[in-house]
Amino acid sequence: MYGLTRATITLLGAGVAGLLIWTATQIGHSTNGGYWGDLGLLAAAGFVMALSQLLGGWTKWGWPRLSGSVFLLAFIPVLVVVLWITAYYQPGGNWFRSHIQSWTEDIHVSGLVRDLSEFLPVLAFGAGLVFGFSNDTTGPAEPIWRRRKVAGAGATGTATTAGGEPRAETQEGGETPAPPPEPAPRAGEPPPS
Repeated sequence: MYGLTRATITLLGAGVAGLLIWTATQIGHSTNGGYWGDLGLLAAAGFVMALSQLLGGWTKWGWPRLSGSVFLLAFIPVLVVVLWITAYYQPGGNWFRSHIQSWTEDIHVSGLVRDLSEFLPVLAFGAGLVFGFSNDTTGPAEPIWRRRKVAGAGATGTATTAGGEPRAETQEGGETPAPPPEPAPRAGEPPPS
């Protein structure tokens, strides 16, 4: 069932992304508005593909959330680079584009920017994809009384899930405690097998 759900959601995501890409081809990009609209639609297509994997692979049965570390350490640098390159090649000149072009020359990365400019649509799609990868699902919320019962003293028997399967005990902070260390073997005795 999981494979069928994931395949269906992936196909649906690919269809929506394809529609967004086709829509981008219908917009003229000779003006600033058309240029940014094109690239925005391509970024949205990348985001839809990442979102399809998030929704199709919903194995934790939790709510989607933004991962702060992935957002800050992966998406923000990607966004800065992609926006820098796209602003450098914006068709209509303005104050912002002239400053980006000047700064690019000053820090001696104009060759790199020129090389990457051939793939502006791919960069926009990738930025949307990385933004989508910044999201994850959390596990299902568990009531605090259940965590206390499992981790608390006096609990008898093995803790189980709603389906009756054994469940790892969790501490108050949501961490699974490490198992106790095995005792060292005594001299002359074989180790337990």
